[in-house]
Parts: sequence; C-alpha cells; structure tokens
Amino acid sequence: MEAVVGPRGILGRDLAEPLLKDERGLYAGAAAAVVQPASTPECAAIVEICNAARLGIVPQGGNTGYCGGATPFDAERQILLSLAQMNRVRAIDPVSYTMTVEAGVILADAQAAAESEGLLFPLSMGSEGSCRIGGTLSTNAGGLNVVRYGTARELVLGLEVVLPSGEVFEDLKGLRKDNSGYDLKALFLGAEGTLGVITAAVLKLFPQPRSRQTVWLALPSVAAALDLLDVARRQSSDQVVAAEYVSRASLDLVLDHV
Repeated sequence: MEAVVGPRGILGRDLAEPLLKDERGLYAGAAAAVVQPASTPECAAIVEICNAARLGIVPQGGNTGYCGGATPFDAERQILLSLAQMNRVRAIDPVSYTMTVEAGVILADAQAAAESEGLLFPLSMGSEGSCRIGGTLSTNAGGLNVVRYGTARELVLGLEVVLPSGEVFEDLKGLRKDNSGYDLKALFLGAEGTLGVITAAVLKLFPQPRSRQTVWLALPSVAAALDLLDVARRQSSDQVVAAEYVSRASLDLVLDHV
C-alpha cells in the first residue's frame, strides 16, 4: 500500500488514533493501517490490494457521524480508508448548474465554491464545517433544507465509485434529463460504502435565493404546525426551504443548558 500512496498516505499512530473512534468517544476500533489516497487511481489500487488480501475496508469521510458507521470494528483484518486527501473541486459549470467534486471536499467548501459562482449547493447541516461530501452521499444525508431541495440523493447527477474489485464505475455525467435505463448511481447513495467507495460526484446547483425570511411561531399542536406548513408551501409556490418542529420539552432542555 505504501508503494501506491507513498509514506504520506499511511498515517502514523498519532494521526491515525483520532480516526479510529467517533468524535464522542462512544465507538472505537482498530485497523491494520489508516490509508489516505490522494486520487481515484490510488484509491482503486488500495481497494484492489485489500480485495486480493481479503482485508476489510472501512471508508471514512469527516468522521462526524453519531452511529459508528465510519468506525472500524475492534479487529485488525481491515484498514480504515480515509478520503480526506481527495479534496478537489474538479469543475463548476454555471451554465448547466452543476459542480464536480471529490469525496473528501468539506461540505462548507463545496457551498463556498458554488457561492463563488453566484450559485447555491443547498445541502446544509450542523456539521458542514467538517463533514465531507463522500460521507454525506454515502449516508444520503438530509440536512436542514429537505423540504425544498430533498435529501442528498436528489442532489446528485453523477458518481464515480471504486467497486470492491478495485474497478472504477465512472458515471460523472451532469444530465438532468437522463432516461437511459437503470439508475445505477442510486444504489451507492445511502449504501454507506457497502457496495463501493464514492470518490467523486456531480452535484446539482441552484440559483441563490433573492431573500430569506425566518419565522419563529408558537403553535398549540403538531396538527396546527402541519396545517401551517401546508398553507405556507401553497402560498409561496413551494418555496419553503426548511421547517422544524420543537416540542415544549425539547425547548425547555435547550433553555436549561444554554
């Protein structure tokens, strides 16, 4: 593996240790190596080596998840494959409203790249300053703006994936109208790396909204909140971006700990 990624691609103990546990310390494991490829060919070569040696692979993006999905088991017949070094924005096409990014791009950096062209990548969440595109797609992340823009699956036009054999599935087309047959990319979105390692994606971009309005309302029931959301979506031609319901008990917990 070192022959593929070089010495800088095999992390030493000090750098590897934080990646072998989740950020809350609830999940922890071990790995024979923590490997950081810097390109798709390097990633493919590492996966091919692991396949031949029957080594398990745990892909990892920003390691921000709370379910342990990016944490290796407590065994050493596996490697941790970190995509952090694959962090390039390959292209932005402001005419077709698309952006091609590698899996290690931090979500906030993808948002900023889109904004530099006057466009919006709408996936947004609390961890956007450290979570990475590959992880958000592999978990089909929802984020804050699902009501208007949908989950991560609905924001992807094309994918590049390293398959378990080390072969590369390359489908980085940016077509919005594609009725060519099976939607193979959809299999990898939400699969959490079990079918392959996402290395790059073509993402949908949108015009920046001209204005934003945020409203905090007190309502008597969940039913009343749903009725209000329905009215707001209809009256705004479905321009409501986000809607959050906060129960009294949840609000009290926040106020007690602020």
